[in-house]
Amino acid sequence: MSDNREQFRPADHPNEHFILTTVVGSYPKPKWLDRVREQYEDPDGPFDDDNWAEAADDAARVITDEHERAGLDVVVDGEMRRNEMVEFFAERIEGYEFNGPVKVWGHNYFDKPSVTDTVAYDEPWLVSEFEFTDEATERPVKVPITGPYTLASWSFNEAYDDDRDLALALADLVNEEIQKLVEQGARYIQIDEPALATTPDDHAIVGEALDRIVADLPEDVRIGLHVCYGDYSRIYPEILDFPIDEFDVELANGDYEQLDVFKEPEFTVDLALGVTDAHVAAVESVPEIKENIKKGLELVPPERLTVSPDCGLKLLPREVAYGKTANMVQAAREVEHELDAGEIEVGTSATADD
Repeated sequence: MSDNREQFRPADHPNEHFILTTVVGSYPKPKWLDRVREQYEDPDGPFDDDNWAEAADDAARVITDEHERAGLDVVVDGEMRRNEMVEFFAERIEGYEFNGPVKVWGHNYFDKPSVTDTVAYDEPWLVSEFEFTDEATERPVKVPITGPYTLASWSFNEAYDDDRDLALALADLVNEEIQKLVEQGARYIQIDEPALATTPDDHAIVGEALDRIVADLPEDVRIGLHVCYGDYSRIYPEILDFPIDEFDVELANGDYEQLDVFKEPEFTVDLALGVTDAHVAAVESVPEIKENIKKGLELVPPERLTVSPDCGLKLLPREVAYGKTANMVQAAREVEHELDAGEIEVGTSATADD
C-alpha cells in the first residue's frame, strides 16, 4: 500500500482537509440510450455499430458532465457502454461462451456464461472507454473492473479443476488489462468483487488473485476493492492483508450496524465508505450524509477517507442519483470545513460542541 491519494486532490480545493468523493461505478442511463440499445440489438433494427458507438459516446459525455456538475473529485462515465458486470467482460475474454439466460430470483434473469476453454486475453476491454472519458473531463477518472473471483464464481466452470484455478487465470488477464490502462494514464482502478460477500470463506482466493492483479504496477496507481453488502466479520481482518490501497464497504444500506466490525483490530488500509443508500429512491439530506461521513471518521482520519454511494446507482431514477451525488459532495465539503475549524474530533462521532 502506498500513499497515492493526494494526486486526486483538486488544485482549487477549498479546505485544508480532503475527503475524496467519487461513485462506485454504474449510474442511470439516459432513457434514450436504452432505446438505442434495443434498436441496435434487434437483428432487424435500423442501428448499426456506428450508431451504437455514437450514442454510447454521447451518453458517456452527458454522465461524465453530470458527475462534474455534482462536484465529484474523481468521476466515472457511469458504465454507459456496459450491460451486466459479468456478461460485459465474458464477451471480451476468449474461453467464455453464452448458452442463454438463467433465472436468478423472481422474474430476473442473468445470461450466465460458461468457461469452456482456457481463458485468454484477446483485445483491450476498457482502454477506449477510459481514453474517451479522460478526454471528456479535466478531473481524474476511476476505472471499475469486475474482479476475477466474481468472473469465476458467477460462471459455469467447464474447463478448470476448480474456481480457484479459474480465478487466478482470470487475475492474470485483469493485470494485463490494467497495465494497458496505466499506459494510457489511468491511476485509479477499482476491483469489484460482489461474489465475496456471498461466499466469504474464499477470501484467500481473492487475496491470491489480487497479488497477481497488482503485479508490476507503479506505486502511483491506486487500487480499490469494492465488496457489496454481506457479513463483513467473515472477511475481516483478513482483507487487511490484501495488496490494496482502499477497501470499499456498503454500510449505509445496513444503517452502519457493522461499523464496529472494523474497529478491532485497527483498520489499517484506506476506507471508501458508502454514505448514501443506493437501494432507496430518496435523496438523503446534506445533514444526514454528514452524519454518515462522521461514522467513517470513527475508523480512519480524513486523509484516508473516500466517500461514495453504497453501490452502483443504475437502478435509481436519474434525478435521484444526481441529488444523492450532489448532496454527498456538499456534505463532504462541509465536514472538511468543520474539521479545519476543529469542530469535529477525528476518531469519534462527537463534535467539539458536545
